[in-house]
Amino acid sequence: MAAGHRAWKPGHIARSADIAAAGRLRHARRRARRLAAGERLPAEAYFLVSAVFHYLGPAFAVMLFARLAVLGVAWLRIASAAVILGAWRRPWRAFSEQDRAGRRLLVAWGAVLAVMNACFYEAIDRLALGTVAAIEFLPVVALAAIGMRTRRNALALAIAVAGVYLLTHVEFAAKPLGLAFAGVNAVLFAVYIVLADRVAKRPGLAGVDGLAAAMLIALVVVTPIGALAAAPAFTDPVGLLAGIGVGVSSSVIPYVTDQLALARLPRATYALMVALLPAIATAIGIVVLTQIPTPGQAAGVLLVVAGVALHRTRSEAT
Repeated sequence: MAAGHRAWKPGHIARSADIAAAGRLRHARRRARRLAAGERLPAEAYFLVSAVFHYLGPAFAVMLFARLAVLGVAWLRIASAAVILGAWRRPWRAFSEQDRAGRRLLVAWGAVLAVMNACFYEAIDRLALGTVAAIEFLPVVALAAIGMRTRRNALALAIAVAGVYLLTHVEFAAKPLGLAFAGVNAVLFAVYIVLADRVAKRPGLAGVDGLAAAMLIALVVVTPIGALAAAPAFTDPVGLLAGIGVGVSSSVIPYVTDQLALARLPRATYALMVALLPAIATAIGIVVLTQIPTPGQAAGVLLVVAGVALHRTRSEAT
């Protein structure tokens, strides 16, 4: 054997395998400790935090639109969340450990997060926060009615459609572009719920690790359409810090707590609690943005809440 080269003996290979196995064991133990720590609070508490910050962060974003373009704020939100979650969870290991189906799931979720957030911000720049939040839930109820054709779901869809009509019939002529963005956001929100649930319950993948990987993918997707619009923030310290704050309050806190809630709540319970979101968004719009709904709009929000609470999916009925 040539000098300077060392033969790999069976003992060396065994020791290398032992080291790799020990590393995987330590990683599994750390994941188990994180899960145990997360179970100290009830799942409902995580959902409540997610629900509040899901719309509190965007309310802050609306105030930031005066300093920065809408897509620039969306890019800062995703970028700051991706950096924070990436540094915290280091999700590239979890991503590399997934099979092809798992990686496709994370890539799809990341792409949906990017486009959904961009459309959501374009919508709330033109429409009241509570209106956009209510429109978000129409596809959720409609898909349930299509997938499980019962009188209950037909009634839920009719109630939700009536509520959305009360919220939007005045806006169709005045703000059609805002409604278009809200409609695309609503469809993507329904897809987001499905993908987030699959990631949260996927064996061998901690939901927060999956979220971190998806957020890095979302940053890649949103950069071509939002990075240039965000450039002025890097010469505006106040705007930059505000954008990072929007990212933390809009993406890090609500999405992390959403994963913790989804991992432990039955889907039927989660679906029922989701019905509160349009009302929470309306309340935040009133308090933070002084967006006072008309009596008709308030009735529309309540009808959407009732429709979401009434609907059932096939899995919830079994």
